[in-house]
Formats: sequence, C-alpha cells, structure tokens
Amino acid sequence: MSDLDRLRTVIARSGDPDNPPLNVLAEVIESTGLVAVVGLSRDPSKPSRRVPSYMATKGYELIPVNPVADRILGREARANLSDVHEAVDMVMIFRPSQEAGAFLAEAAQRPERPVIWLQEGIRHDEAAAAARADGLTVVQDLCFYQAHRALAEDFARVRPD
Repeated sequence: MSDLDRLRTVIARSGDPDNPPLNVLAEVIESTGLVAVVGLSRDPSKPSRRVPSYMATKGYELIPVNPVADRILGREARANLSDVHEAVDMVMIFRPSQEAGAFLAEAAQRPERPVIWLQEGIRHDEAAAAARADGLTVVQDLCFYQAHRALAEDFARVRPD
C-alpha cells in the first residue's frame, strides 16, 4: 500500500467530507514547523498529551496553550491563544466540539493565517465553514498522529534544526 493510500484510509475515518484533499494534507504535515496546541494536557494518558508528545519527537516545535499549566513538555504554557505572539504554522485544537468553535474562530483571525487542525472527534462545522470561506485550511475530526504515521515511509525523519 502506498503512502497516499494509507493516508486515504485514515482520512476516510474522518467525519468531515470537506477536509482538504490528500496532497494538501501531505503538504501541511511536511511543511508545518511551529504549532500552537490549544488544550495540550498535563496528563500523559490523554490523547491531548500523547499526540503533541509524538509531534515533538518528530521535530515539530510546540507552544502549549493551557490556562492551568505553567509548563508542559518542557515548554512555557500560554494561558490563551492570544498570548501566542509567534507566527505559527498551525493551531491544533484539543477541546470539546462545543468549545472548539470559539478557538477555531480566534485562530482564523491570526494575521499569519495558520492551518487549523481539530483532532479526531472534534468538529465545529459552522466555524470551519466560515474559516474555509475565508481561504484558510481547516482539518476536522482527524488525528494528526495517524495522518503523520500514514505518511511515515515518505518522510520518516526528524525535522532538521
């Protein structure tokens, strides 16, 4: 099975038919460097900790956004997305669907126009549609870890410093 076939299988499990096509997802995964992670957990048993931990091992630079943490994964946590002053390539959201819309809308207002990625099981169709209508790339209900692993044979490397 080719790398794109593996990614196609992962995407098929997503509940959002409006997610970007395979080639765009592959480019996002390959080109992303700095990621603000909204809801990065201090609890190592949660996906909102395991997925970002995996990303860090693959060379992605993470900015934790969690109002109840000082540091996560050895990095200073920011209380809110508005406290992230760096230009990020992606805003990844690990919050319940009923809360995700506000974070998605805030991310869509960032001047650098980052990719917005809502993890598996997280969707807010209205906010996603508005951001997409504004030309932003929005991924919903898709696990970054699974998508990255599907492409792992193509770029199973740690990102260079």
